[in-house]
Amino acid sequence: MATELKANSLSFFESIIMGIAGSAPGFSIAVAISGLLAASGAVSPNALLIFAVPMLGIAVAYKGLNQKMANAGAAYEWTKSVFGGFFGYFSGWALLIASMVFMVTGSVPLGTATIDVFDPGLATNVWLTTSIGAVWFLAIGAVLIAGIELTSKIQVVMSTIELLILFGISIAAFLHTGVGGAVTPFSWSWFSFNYPAGTFASSALIVVFLYWGWDVTCNLAEETKGHPPNSAGQGGFLSIFVTIASFVAFTVAALMMFTLATASGFSDNLIYHVAIAAGLGKTGGYAASLALILSSVATLETTMLQFSRTLFAMGRDRALPVFFALVHEKTVTPVRTMYLLLGIGLVMIFLSSFMPSIASILGDSVSAIAVQVCYYYGLAGFVCAWSYRDSLRSFRWDAVQYVIYPALSALALMTLGLYAISTFNMTTKIVGIGGLLAGIVFYRPSGYGKLVADIVAEE
Repeated sequence: MATELKANSLSFFESIIMGIAGSAPGFSIAVAISGLLAASGAVSPNALLIFAVPMLGIAVAYKGLNQKMANAGAAYEWTKSVFGGFFGYFSGWALLIASMVFMVTGSVPLGTATIDVFDPGLATNVWLTTSIGAVWFLAIGAVLIAGIELTSKIQVVMSTIELLILFGISIAAFLHTGVGGAVTPFSWSWFSFNYPAGTFASSALIVVFLYWGWDVTCNLAEETKGHPPNSAGQGGFLSIFVTIASFVAFTVAALMMFTLATASGFSDNLIYHVAIAAGLGKTGGYAASLALILSSVATLETTMLQFSRTLFAMGRDRALPVFFALVHEKTVTPVRTMYLLLGIGLVMIFLSSFMPSIASILGDSVSAIAVQVCYYYGLAGFVCAWSYRDSLRSFRWDAVQYVIYPALSALALMTLGLYAISTFNMTTKIVGIGGLLAGIVFYRPSGYGKLVADIVAEE
């Protein structure tokens, strides 16, 4: 067993693709935009743009921090280095919990999309859907264990096909509405701040979930080539603009093609319904299902990568047991972290099969994940501001870019997360808050056991 990841495995282009796959435009549009429409109503396009502002601020923070310290642990390592082991540990723990919850959130729609190809009428069967999702989950895990280079090549192919399908369907939708097929004419009021009472926080949480995942690029920084400089940080930042464009395009298309009440109910696959309404027929429907399958596979891959690399880094630092810090000699993959993830993921997918509906699984998990993300993204924003604080003396552009903007973005996300907790139902509180507090059980101020070098020597 070795203790180092495989360097120079990913190019700058592959890093951008990983960031796009992490935010998963196909998956997010298909299963979460309808929830945003239900929460924000006609001003959903505004929500996508206004809440992208703090998200971009955190992406800038990641870019700045990765430039100073490229590390597989990313937010965990940066927070630990600046604010100490306690805050660093819980930053990493929040990402681990969010990733584990997403094993269910990502696997269930994958099962739904697979069923849609054969018999859409069975898509409401929770047990069948979660079982098929579990099979996909295991298959994805096997690819990741095989190594990052194979994973990246598959990711590029899947994401390219996914984006082409999304682009084609969105163009068809706007052409259809442009020739008199619009149920509701386009309105600039959709970009206003006229939110329904009490929906601002819930809308923000959904958007945080929608954009989450691009930061996988920095978790892969140790495996990314250094040309151009800071490729991992820049890749994550640039990928967000692709997802913003795709989210806004489909949200506007849905508002034009359906009534708000109808569009809000398409939590199974909004892309499919847009494709059918645009007149693309069965071919468009199959393409929409394929886009959801590809995007779900892609985002599960990147989420599992985030989990494995963060756990690997925490093991390497002895914040968690050190045997997680070892990688397989042939595949150069932290396989022990993957085995743990596969075991926990299967248990959580099994437990989700007892929930009453697919919609309830998605709704509760989105909120639980978003609160974890607000916490560890917020910490990273504050870490960046503190790390670049010296730039305030001369008030260079770095002061705005790496201090003021990240700090304000972090404050916004932290405030949102704290407020949102008061609005959660019991299931979401148990998963979202309980999951974070469970980290106390495993926290050891003095670290775990032997040094990594000692473990390697024994191996």
